[in-house]
Amino acid sequence: IINGFTYDHSEKLGDAFEYLLSVLGSQGDAGQFRTPRHIIDFIVEILQPKKNETVCDPACGTAGFLISSYKYILKNNSKHTPNPSQEGNYRGDLLTPDDRKKLMQNFTGYDISPDMVRLSLVNMYLHGFTTPKIYEYDTLTSEDRWNEYFDVILANPPFMSPKGGIKPHKKFTIQANRSEVLFVDYIAEHIHPSTGRAGIIVPEGIIFQSATAYKTLRKILVDKNYLFAVVSLPAGIFQPYSGVKTSILLMDKTLAKKTDKILFVKIENEGFDLGAQRREIDKNDLPDALKLLQQYKQNLQNNTVFTSNNKNVFLVDKMRIAAKEEYNLSVDHYRVNENVQQSNFEMVSVEDLIEDVKYTTKIQKSEFLENGKYPIIDQSENFIAGYWNNENDLFKIEKPVVVFGDHTRIFKYVDFDFVLGADGVKILLPNENVNSKFFYYYLKNTKIKNLGYSRHWKELKEKQIPLPPLSIQRQIVNKIESFQKIIDGAKQVVENYKPQIEIDASWEMVELGSICENLDSKRKPVTSSDRKQGKYPYYGASGIVDYVDDYIFDDDYLLISEDGANLLARVTPIAFSVKGKIWVNNHAHILKFKKKATQSFVELYLNSINLEIHITGSAQPKLNQANLNGIPIPLPSIEEQTKIVTQIEKEQQLVNK
Repeated sequence: IINGFTYDHSEKLGDAFEYLLSVLGSQGDAGQFRTPRHIIDFIVEILQPKKNETVCDPACGTAGFLISSYKYILKNNSKHTPNPSQEGNYRGDLLTPDDRKKLMQNFTGYDISPDMVRLSLVNMYLHGFTTPKIYEYDTLTSEDRWNEYFDVILANPPFMSPKGGIKPHKKFTIQANRSEVLFVDYIAEHIHPSTGRAGIIVPEGIIFQSATAYKTLRKILVDKNYLFAVVSLPAGIFQPYSGVKTSILLMDKTLAKKTDKILFVKIENEGFDLGAQRREIDKNDLPDALKLLQQYKQNLQNNTVFTSNNKNVFLVDKMRIAAKEEYNLSVDHYRVNENVQQSNFEMVSVEDLIEDVKYTTKIQKSEFLENGKYPIIDQSENFIAGYWNNENDLFKIEKPVVVFGDHTRIFKYVDFDFVLGADGVKILLPNENVNSKFFYYYLKNTKIKNLGYSRHWKELKEKQIPLPPLSIQRQIVNKIESFQKIIDGAKQVVENYKPQIEIDASWEMVELGSICENLDSKRKPVTSSDRKQGKYPYYGASGIVDYVDDYIFDDDYLLISEDGANLLARVTPIAFSVKGKIWVNNHAHILKFKKKATQSFVELYLNSINLEIHITGSAQPKLNQANLNGIPIPLPSIEEQTKIVTQIEKEQQLVNK
């Protein structure tokens, strides 16, 4: 019978352990609950461990997190997907023998239970680990391994503390006797100080309990830039052992520093019902949540804005979380019911805040003039859609109005005489109870369900908005506009900033071709018929064109646009550094430098100067290889190059902020 078993799934031994728990009692003697496989995989997919990173589970149980991380790395280093009959068994065929040898040493597990250690060891053996690093170790009371740090830590630590609590050593930041507090503290202190990441399943006590140790822990996670997201899981995922409500704390020392907010995600369904039998169902929020979490991480890495229409995914300011020193991390504490307006002021419908407008003139779009005396306002995105010359058609302004596009749901604040465009436009004239700009700002941020090309006025007029006294309305408008001035100033900085290198006359001038190797002969395009969505970036003149399933180059390079209008327009940089396995087509020169500092210096220099004299053609501008090689480059010492690059990178960081 044993010979008939297959061990191709990383949690077959976990299944055995689950059976033993059901026979021996509801849980292990140290509070162990086997973590569901799909939750383990979800956390691993968020943290994305890499082949050169160390991974630890300080309460490893049957080593589920370690095996899932190992499989994730194999999957992301595999050229071929497995056969359907071997689903999940990626070979990691892009890993060299040396890669594999090093990879096997990157996984570490601790557990206080000798039985769990034995199960983990066998599980690791069955997955090809000849010398698994699994240790019988009390993470909370022993100091022997305190100085071990890891790139990634994943854990579902025990929720239960023994009677009398834990008696930890003195190296913990937080002096507590609750195991869940100490485990989170331990993990935060043992991820790599600058780039470490962690995913921890925690009971609700960690999230909102008011005892000092819990609050202190949450304060550290938020204020010291550990936490970047909290995922709320439904109660019952640990059935049949427990109906305890849990959440996932997601830490990333790099990403958390880049934002003053924390992302909250509420999972209502995770693919199984919440009864004791845990039967599979068709409702599963995990895939969409994973996509949004990965999108959020990408936005933080690229300094771009994250948006989501998912009512269960939202950002909360760290200052708001810190209010009253509670540092509450409960999703429901911050999630506002969309159907309930949160306000201390009287709620008034839009229809009751406007006056009747007796104005019927509307000009058809086909009659708009390109130039004229009087501006036409319609519902298009353009603030002024055209012009008109007949003064008799003017809407004369007594006080500013809001023009609403009944089809487009666009609002415009208008404080001058205008002519109205035809089709689906409504003039909203605020009455004496509401400030026109307050009215406009509030409506502009009001969500109106898209009804296609249907009329939206019926829904808008029934919307309830809070109506503070006029003096407070004016204060709100002033505050918004003061922020807008800051935003406008920041936009000016971003739009006008260009890195400048002050040239010293004593620097040697050299031709670009003399300080680098040109690899253009190795480039080649990928025909549209050969393009497949792969894992390697395919570069052209302005950056990534596509992703393909092969690569030509694998190193540090400087790509420079060879042709295209951007050579003259310079909307985006024409020189940009790339690294790793890539494919490059015939629209970008590819240069290899001996020193990274020189490559970075040349990149900045080329992006800061006018290259028109080196570019041929106007209809189709081109920077050919001969002209590229002949570009004169001022070349200070390596030390000076490094100093200049560092200074400009600091400036760029300020601009990015």
